[in-house]
Amino acid sequence: MSGTALELLNSVFGYDAFHSHQSAIIDNILARNDTLAIMPTGGGKSICYQIPALIFPGLTLVISPLISLMEDQVHQLTSLGIPAALLNSTLSSADYQNTLGRVHNGNIKLLYMAPETLMLERTQQLLSNINIDCLTIDEAHCISEWGHDFRPEYRQLAEVRRHLPGAVCVALTATATPRVQQDIKNSLQMSDSNEFIASFNRPNLYLEVMEKKKPVAQTLQLIEKYQNQSGIIYCNSRKQVDELSRILADNGCSVAPYHAGLTSEQRKANQSAFIRDDIQIMVATVAFGMGINKSNVRFVLHFDMPQNIESYYQQIGRAGRDGLPANCHFLFSYGDIQKVKFFINQKPDSEQRIANQHLNALIGYAEAEECRRTPLLHYFGETYSQENCQLCDNCLSEKQPLTDVTVAAQKLLSCIYRTGQLFGISYVIDVLRGSKSKRIQQRQHDQIPTYGIGTELTKPQWQQLARKLIQENLVHQDAEYGSLKLTDHARAVLRGAQKIQIRLTQRAEPASKAATDKQSSLDYNHELFNILRACRKVLADQENVPPYIIFSDKTLIEMSARFPQSRYSLLQISGVGQVKLDHYGDAFLHEITSFCDKNQIEEITKPSVRESLPSLRTASRGRHVTVGESFSKHNCLSRLQDEFNLKLPTLLGHLYKYQTEVAHLPVSDAFLRLSRLSPERQTLVLEAINNHGTDRLRPLFDALQEQVPYDELHLLRLHYLVQNRKSYVEKETTIDGNQSTKTDIGTLARSI
Repeated sequence: MSGTALELLNSVFGYDAFHSHQSAIIDNILARNDTLAIMPTGGGKSICYQIPALIFPGLTLVISPLISLMEDQVHQLTSLGIPAALLNSTLSSADYQNTLGRVHNGNIKLLYMAPETLMLERTQQLLSNINIDCLTIDEAHCISEWGHDFRPEYRQLAEVRRHLPGAVCVALTATATPRVQQDIKNSLQMSDSNEFIASFNRPNLYLEVMEKKKPVAQTLQLIEKYQNQSGIIYCNSRKQVDELSRILADNGCSVAPYHAGLTSEQRKANQSAFIRDDIQIMVATVAFGMGINKSNVRFVLHFDMPQNIESYYQQIGRAGRDGLPANCHFLFSYGDIQKVKFFINQKPDSEQRIANQHLNALIGYAEAEECRRTPLLHYFGETYSQENCQLCDNCLSEKQPLTDVTVAAQKLLSCIYRTGQLFGISYVIDVLRGSKSKRIQQRQHDQIPTYGIGTELTKPQWQQLARKLIQENLVHQDAEYGSLKLTDHARAVLRGAQKIQIRLTQRAEPASKAATDKQSSLDYNHELFNILRACRKVLADQENVPPYIIFSDKTLIEMSARFPQSRYSLLQISGVGQVKLDHYGDAFLHEITSFCDKNQIEEITKPSVRESLPSLRTASRGRHVTVGESFSKHNCLSRLQDEFNLKLPTLLGHLYKYQTEVAHLPVSDAFLRLSRLSPERQTLVLEAINNHGTDRLRPLFDALQEQVPYDELHLLRLHYLVQNRKSYVEKETTIDGNQSTKTDIGTLARSI
């Protein structure tokens, strides 16, 4: 490894050592060997060409498909003191000419542009007089017709490459099957000996597939776990994006929509608000995400089914780019398969076969009973040998034994036949389970022998069995209408010559909770981390850049675990290079030293390896204590929001924690005054709280038929708790030595 490369990694980027494959890839590029690098999202692909660009005397040309992706890269490089620029149609004439001048004068080391810009005659004229040492093609899977995001203009890069014989060619992507990899190499005429394929496994991502039952309620329940954290929710239609965004906003979520139906100004504003941490959640179609390098996305939720496994992999790749734990949730339903197939059927015949193969691979992943990583990595040509990853729902769920469901399969096949092989799975299951729906009675299917004989399985289990029969080619499903028909292979099951065994599982949420608990165990001072986040946000807003451009969450977490109190110590933190130390070091040191002085915390000496953080427990006060004490003193929620710059749900969460873990809040109507519910609805909520307790909001949400937003439940729960405290203080009575534990809900309601 070049000593210069390692020195640049440390002094410019602030890291001690290269990650997997980075060193070998950089050596190969510096030797001017054409290079194909397949590395997972967040695996450090950019450094592989950025460091050679600083070493090469000439220009490195970077081809990228999206303006937002290029802008993000240029922001990050300029924040590190690296001369970088982009050329695209959004630049003003003056900015465009200025950039051309800087390139021509040799003042730019990395120049980003889209393939369309590269093909322009004026661009070709500019580059003909420039010494180009490296041609980098980012998102190289766009070259391949077998890729999920094929772009015809990328095919033209092969011709451009032939006109730059002196430039080493580097192709990078995170999503490429073996077939796509070969297509890239053939197109760019690359040698197999110069390909580097890192593991596609993202060990920091928790993977979960959940049965899609009540998707909106499931989404709200998941979001409750990620308060004040960033996430992306993917939907398949603009209408669904708008509807879900509105519902989440009504429930107090910090959210914005993103889809192609919005104006370009709206999309840009919403995307900017998301990457700058002004909003927490982006609800989006697949139009969003490819150009987003936001490092602190803590969860990705697929509200609808993606069209293929490559899109799924790329979209979950938006989570945990900082290397910290993140969760990926996928709401899977049989009905969504039909929706995706409908869109596939709109494609030209030549594309349908490939699209259906991709979809079937995704369905296989969703229905897998083994570790989620096994089929996911297998799709990309990688074998996952670990028996239990401890970070997916299948590995964390208790394994159910195989159940012989041959008799149930015979019932299902028979019912499909007796209903005329004209109906979808939901209708057939309703017949089996004896539904009294009008459509069943009108068709007299309540009179056939299979009516009501399937009560031994739940509806989800029947759906699971139906998917198994389709997967085994015992049942064929019509691509457009979803109707089920028996294949010739079904005869063997009906005769009893073939047995059917499956694991009858109903996915429970403890697996997800276990993963969340596991991943929230990173040990650092959370109060200092929040202070540093606020400092970062101020600096980012001043410089008009996303917060992660200043420092990543991972860097702030290490600061909050080590408490560096000198410029030398701060420089030892991963992600702090000399340029960022000079630009931002004093601001962060001021916050850290002030906090440590106040709480009498000593600096923790950093071990030789940056990544091996020890388990630290500091005796600092939690934020909830500070918030609770301030409320107890001033009794004003709006003042607290201004004082601590907190969203209402987060503020209420702190107050609830203070009330239940530290001390009682003062008796007050402050919570009730913020409620927007009618007095009658407030009484219903308080009755539900009285019946279901105050530990969790989800049972209350369900009991109120999902009609009361979570922020209202937060408010009225706190009102209940402080008024309940009031009733105890007023009564101070015991009966036979036992204090009454039941609140008089009538008295409490009258306080409204």
